Formats: sequence, C-alpha cells, structure tokens
Amino acid sequence: MSDHGTTAPPRTDHPGAPPASPASSPYTAAGGLGTRLMRRKPVEQLVAEGGRGDGGFLRRTLGMWQLTMISIGATLGTGIFVVLGEAVPKAGPAVTVSFVIAGLTALFSALSYAELAGTIPVSGSSYSYTYATMGELVAWVCGWCLILEYGVSVAAVAVGWGEYLNELLDGTLGFTIPAALSAPPGDGGLFNLPALIVVLLAMAFLLGGARESARANTVMVAVKVAALLLFCLVGLQGLRSGNYEDFMPLGMAGVSAAGATLFFSYIGFDAASTAGEEARNPQRDLPRAIMLSLVIVTALYVLVAAVAVGASPWERFGGSEAALAGIMNEVTGQSFWGTLLAAGAVIAIASVVLTVLYGQTRILFAMSRDGLVPKFFARVHPRTGAPRANTVVVSLFCGVLAAAVPLGQLADATSIGTLFAFALVNVAVVVLRRTRPDMARTFRVPFSPVLPAIGFAFCCWMMLSLGAATWLVFGLWMAAGLVFYFGYGMRRSRLATGSDSHTSQK
Repeated sequence: MSDHGTTAPPRTDHPGAPPASPASSPYTAAGGLGTRLMRRKPVEQLVAEGGRGDGGFLRRTLGMWQLTMISIGATLGTGIFVVLGEAVPKAGPAVTVSFVIAGLTALFSALSYAELAGTIPVSGSSYSYTYATMGELVAWVCGWCLILEYGVSVAAVAVGWGEYLNELLDGTLGFTIPAALSAPPGDGGLFNLPALIVVLLAMAFLLGGARESARANTVMVAVKVAALLLFCLVGLQGLRSGNYEDFMPLGMAGVSAAGATLFFSYIGFDAASTAGEEARNPQRDLPRAIMLSLVIVTALYVLVAAVAVGASPWERFGGSEAALAGIMNEVTGQSFWGTLLAAGAVIAIASVVLTVLYGQTRILFAMSRDGLVPKFFARVHPRTGAPRANTVVVSLFCGVLAAAVPLGQLADATSIGTLFAFALVNVAVVVLRRTRPDMARTFRVPFSPVLPAIGFAFCCWMMLSLGAATWLVFGLWMAAGLVFYFGYGMRRSRLATGSDSHTSQK
C-alpha cells in the first residue's frame, strides 16, 4: 500500500468511476490460512469502489444537515421513549449518571468514528474500517456485530412503538390494540402487529431512495425534539425534591448496569458513517455530523431523565415502555398531555426505525460487494439508487423479530454487539495512524492513542456489566457468524478470488 493521502472519493452517480484493482493488494488468496484471514483491503480501493453496486450506483445527495439528522434520528428516542422504564429500576434517580457514563463511552468511540469516517468515507462503517486495518476475519466479526447492532435494535425500538401507539389510540379514539396483537410471546401476547407495521412503513420510505428517506426523517426529528422539550416543560411542574433524596439506592453496580442497558440509546450516532457513499462531501461532513448529533442527543437525554425521575418516584418505573406519557398524565391529571406526547413518540420512534434500518441495509451492501455475504444484497435499483432486495429482506427479518421477541432481551443483545464493534473502531484508528501516518485526515482524535485506549476500556467495562444470559446470546451469535464465514465468506471474498467489483456482482 502506498503512503499517499486519500483524495476526495470519485462521484458514483455515473459508471465512469474507476475501480481499484484487487490484484494490486498484497493480501490475496495466496499463502497460508493465517495470511488469508489477515488480508486487508487497501483504503484507496475502498474509497474508489464507493457507491458501486450491482446494476446501479448509490447517489451522493446528502449534505451535513441531513447526515446529522440521520444520526439524531437513529439515536434520539430509543433510550428516552423506550428503554428509560427498563433502566430506572436498576439505578434509581442516578439514572442520569448512567446516561452520562453511557454518553462518555459513546463520546470516546465517536471521536474514533469521526476520524475514520472522514478518512474512509464508505457505507460499511466500522466493518470497512477494520477491513482496512486489522484484516478480513476481524472485519467479518465486526460486520457480524453490526448486523446484531442494527438489525436487532430496529426490532427493539419497533416493540416500544406499539406501546406508544396504544397510548395514542386510547387518548384519541378510546380503544387499544388487544394485548394478543400488540405484545410478543413472553410479554402477554401472541404477535406484536404494530411493531411489524412500523418496520414495513420504514421499508416503504427506504425503497424510494436516500434523499426521500432523509427528508421524511428530518421532519420526524423536529417532531421528536419538540415532544421531548414539551415533556420537560410539563414535567417541571411536578418536580419533587424528595424524589432525588435516595439518589443511588442500588449503588454503583446498579448505575453501571443501567448504563450498559442505556448504551443501547447511543447506538445511532454512528448511523451517519453508513451514509459515506451517499454524502456529497463525506470527508468534511461526516465527522461534523457524528460529533454534533452526539452532543445534542446526550444533552436531551440527561435533561429528560432528570425531569422524569424528579416528577415520579423511581419505584414506579418499569413494566411499560410508555413511561413518559404516564408521567405527563400523572403530573397534569389530564390525559391530553400524555396523548400529545404519545403522538410525538409514535413519530419519533418511527424515525429511529427508519434510520437504523437504513444503516443496516448499507452495511450489508458493503459486505455483499466484498463477497462476504450473498451478492443480491448489493443490487441497486437504477432509478431510485436504493438496494431494493436488500431493503426488503432486512425489513421482513427485523419486522418478524420485533413481533416475536420481548424488548428487554433485544436491548441488551444490541448493546453488547454495539460495544464490541465500538471497541474495534478504537483499535482501528490507532492501527491506521501507525500504518498510514501520512494519510490525509479531515479530523484527528486528540491525544491519540490515549483517548482511543480510554474508549476501548470503557467499552470493555460496559460489556462486563451485562448479564450472563446476554453473553451467552452473544457467544452463540459469534459462533454462528464464524461458521458462516469459514463456510461461505472466506472462499467467496473478492480478495480471495481477485475479482473486480463490477464483474463479481454480475
């Protein structure tokens, strides 16, 4: 690999973008097993292939504001609207500290994401970053974690959407969807129909293309921010200082456990990095969008959590994913405000489903283009520039998962996959600094390698705070991923076959 800095990625809305030949890479199929597992994909090749799919090209239509809205859309709402009721019983009023701890963990990783997103602006996010720095096997493991992170979080958030939909229906029309059709098995129901519906609605937007989806998401983000600010204004009226007196009733262990669960709330900040091949100026805009979205989201999370535990005793939390609407009803004594918040939450959580589902499809797009998963995931519709088959398959999988699995199990499983992927990103930024020191970078992590090392340590600490059952699920998921890689991906990898991105996808 050369030591020259990267240039701006070629435009990918026409077929003239020059491919980078895999043959130029020293990491091919030759050599022993160890060599094949460690083969790396050169950064220049990753960038040159940007946007290229089977039958069409992703289109560069997204500016910094839209990228920021994608990250906020994927992040803001999951922790406050959905998981807050799960976290408060673990930490009590100190749940605000749990949000700060989770936010700091995300911040250190966000710095690493910002550097790599500006240096390697492609759709694969941390999967592509590890492919360029630590080799194919590690990249596969990271990508497999991202599938868990994005795919399962779509399902988890969709579960909470049904709770708020019932609040809205009850306050406006006086009826709710029966439990048998609004809760998964294990939560008192048979099938969560609303969860399936919201995933299918998001799929419909995504099939129209990235620009149309980004416009819809921007509107939904504005609604969700307004809804949370409204909650704070109303909730302040019910604030009771006595609710903060026993601030840390379950000790630091409870705060740490809640922080690990609430880290689920921050997984969306990296969603902008999955739009690297559809951003107009990715080197400049991606780092800015990642950092700005994280600051906005963390501030809102801490503010809303502080108001929530101040307005309602922490012992009353739990058992409902629609906790904020219940607090507003309790404070005002009127159902109107809770209904209004529920309406905002219905829109807010739908935007999370939309943007996280978008990220999942783009990660699979990148993995498919590299030959590690079946090639139909990289097929792009020539008119819309959207990977249609990819979007339909992922949406149906996530929709069925949301309809059949309880929320708590989904949130913890998502958190551990996210933390593992973030840990790898912190390592990747240090490796790329050592192996490619002269590469042009539009953003640099300050005090490297100290801050990436802290980010790595935070991720490991929060992973250890998760329960044994979550680790068991993660272990089984990793085992299944390794079976798939050694049985399929390792032999079909484009770096193994030496095939060109165009010809390999025909």
